[in-house]
Amino acid sequence: MMHILYILYIVPYTPTPIRTRPYHLLRGLVARGHRVTLATLWESEAERAALADWQQLGVEVIAAPLSRPRAAWNSLLAVPAGIPMQASYCWQPQLAQALRAHMATAKTGVIHSEHLRGARYGLSLRPLAADQAGTPLVWDAVDSIAHLFQQASQHSRSRRSRWLTRLELGRTRRYESWLVRQFQRVLVTSPVDRQAFAELAGLTSFDPANPLTVLPNGVDLAYFRPDEVKRDAATVVLSGKMSYHANVTAALHLLQDIMPLVWRRRPDTMVWIVGKDPPSRLCQLAAANPAHITVTGEVPDVRPYLQRATLAVAPVLYGAGIQNKVLEALACGAPVIASRQAVSALAGQPAQALIVADSAPDMAAAIVALLADPARQAELAQAGRAYVEQYHDWSDVAAQLEAIYAELIRQRRRD
Repeated sequence: MMHILYILYIVPYTPTPIRTRPYHLLRGLVARGHRVTLATLWESEAERAALADWQQLGVEVIAAPLSRPRAAWNSLLAVPAGIPMQASYCWQPQLAQALRAHMATAKTGVIHSEHLRGARYGLSLRPLAADQAGTPLVWDAVDSIAHLFQQASQHSRSRRSRWLTRLELGRTRRYESWLVRQFQRVLVTSPVDRQAFAELAGLTSFDPANPLTVLPNGVDLAYFRPDEVKRDAATVVLSGKMSYHANVTAALHLLQDIMPLVWRRRPDTMVWIVGKDPPSRLCQLAAANPAHITVTGEVPDVRPYLQRATLAVAPVLYGAGIQNKVLEALACGAPVIASRQAVSALAGQPAQALIVADSAPDMAAAIVALLADPARQAELAQAGRAYVEQYHDWSDVAAQLEAIYAELIRQRRRD
C-alpha cells in the first residue's frame, strides 16, 4: 500500500475545472489519501473564492494575488534578463516568500511545480529541498512552449501571434533546454513533447540523466458523457478557448478552407464555433453567413453542443500536448474527425475511435461522408467513448503520477 505523501503542489493559476490538468491531478491525489499543500496565484475574486473549495477538500492553501500590472512588469523585466516572458509572467515575491516559510516548518515529500510560468517557484526552493535530504523536485512542463512557438511562428493566421512567437522563440528554446536538467523529473503530456524537449536538451532515451516522462491528460468521464438527446442534423462543432492562437487558426481553417467545400455538396450544414473570447475575425465570418455559422462566445456549459452536434471536428494545424477538445468530444459520444496533428499526442490506438484527415479536401470529404452515414456515426460514438475510458481516465492518470512520486522517493532513499 502506498504511504501518505506530503506534496507541495505549485501551480501559477487557481486550479478550476477549466484548468483541467492541475484540477483533476490534485483531486486525484487527495482522493488517494495524500496530504497536499496547494500554492497558487489568483487573478480575480472568483478565483480567490474557488480556493475555499480546495480547503473544504482538506487541502492546505498558500495563495497570493497576481495583478495585471504586476504580470506586465514581470514580462518587461524578462527581456533584459534574456529569459522568456512566460518564465517570468507569474512571478510574485509574496508567494515565493510564503513558500520558503512553509518549507522551513512543514514536512514535504515532493515539490511539484507546473508549467513554464510556475517553474521559477520550484527553482527557488532547490536550496531548501537539498537541505531537507534532497526532497525531489518535479516540473510538470505540460507542453514544450518552444515547440509550440516554432509552429506558431510559421503557421498561425494571426500576424500578432507570428510576431510574438518569433520574438520569444530563441529565448524560450535556450531556457527550456537549460530548465529540463534542473529537476529530478520533468513531465509532459505527450511523446511528441518529450521528443521536443529531448532535442532541445541534447538528451536520448538511453541517457541516465534523462528526466523526461510522459503523463497524459485525462477527461472527466462522469461530467463529459453521452446524452439521450437526439443529435441535430448536419451540424459540425469545434470547441476550445477562442483567444488561443492555435484554436483561432483551426477555426479559420475550418471556416475558410474546409467548409466552403462541404457547403457545395451539403449546403444545409451548420457550424458551431464554441468557446470564450472569439476574435473579431471569427465574429465577422459568422455575421456575414448566419445561416451557416454560429460563434457562441463563452457558454456556461460546452457539453450540450458536444452532445447535440452531428459530429465534432479538430482541424488543428499546429499545437502542443494533448487536445482536450478531442477527448471531451469523444467522451460525449460525438463522432470526431481530426487532423493528424490533433491526435498525435493521444495514447493507444486513437485512429480506431475517430477519423483522421489532414488536407482541406480530405477533411471536407470526410465530413460529407460522415454526415450521410448514421451507422458510421453510431459506430464512432461507441468506439470514441470506449477509447477515452480505456486510455484517458483521470483516476488512472493520478495513479501514474503517484507512482512517479514513489519512484523518486525510493531513489532518494537509495542515494
